[in-house]
Amino acid sequence: MHPAPSIILFTVLSGLGFGLLFFLGLDMPPVSGWTAFWFLVIAYVLAVGGLLASTFHLGHPERALKSFTQWRSSWLSREGWASVATLLVMGAWGGLVVFFDTDILPLGWLGAVLSLITVGATSMIYTQLRTVPRWNHWHTPALFLLSALSGGALLAGQVTLAIVLLIATGLFQIWAWHAGDRRFAARGHTVSSATGLGRPGFVRLFEPPHTGSNYLTREMVFTVARRHVAKLRLIGLGLFSVLPVVLLLLPFNHFIALGAVLSHVAGAFVLRWLFFAQAEHVVGLYYGRRDPAGIAA
Repeated sequence: MHPAPSIILFTVLSGLGFGLLFFLGLDMPPVSGWTAFWFLVIAYVLAVGGLLASTFHLGHPERALKSFTQWRSSWLSREGWASVATLLVMGAWGGLVVFFDTDILPLGWLGAVLSLITVGATSMIYTQLRTVPRWNHWHTPALFLLSALSGGALLAGQVTLAIVLLIATGLFQIWAWHAGDRRFAARGHTVSSATGLGRPGFVRLFEPPHTGSNYLTREMVFTVARRHVAKLRLIGLGLFSVLPVVLLLLPFNHFIALGAVLSHVAGAFVLRWLFFAQAEHVVGLYYGRRDPAGIAA
């Protein structure tokens, strides 16, 4: 799949924002007054900024509000409603904490649950796609949730929990790569199944259907060199998990903490780029892709 910058920004920033809102709702850390205000500003800038970035990938951004009408069948619509509910609930909670120094725990807990539901709904936009075997597995929502929680814990200053979550997410990411690299081939997709014409092996392409690019080849057929995949995986994992954990284990310093956050965010962008770049859509078979892993030699 084409790793569109707007979608990468959307999934990374909103995950961080709602991850931070989750911990604030659980009173982790217990903040009030201006401290709570600035925590909420960071969370809302990330969450809302990510949501706004997603509209740039729409063919008609001016029609974005119409997505809210399809909540019965669309995970995109459900994600929209969940995000609005989360922002409203956490806004009410934040108003009480900032201006009245009153922490109504059930309201914060509700906001925390809604934050996780929002991230889960975002992940289901991709998990539901049976035509992308790498995504069509329970590890996709698990990765989205773990990433949001590890980033949220880091931003919330929950050092011990952040270390545990960063290590867990990194290890789970390694397993997801190992399993995902084999999932397309395991599904047994062929040109016949991609086109719906005949039994497996019955259809063979005489030549590619197009000599030039079109929407499908631009959006659904993307390849990345094997040597680049290995390199980017190491860089992404190192920035996302390894370096932040090492920095968090050092004696606390605000500059070190900032370095851990910046490293984690940079790694999140690299890993999310790979998430999209390595997603093999079955339509690629129709356009001549032969590598089931979606990567070039």
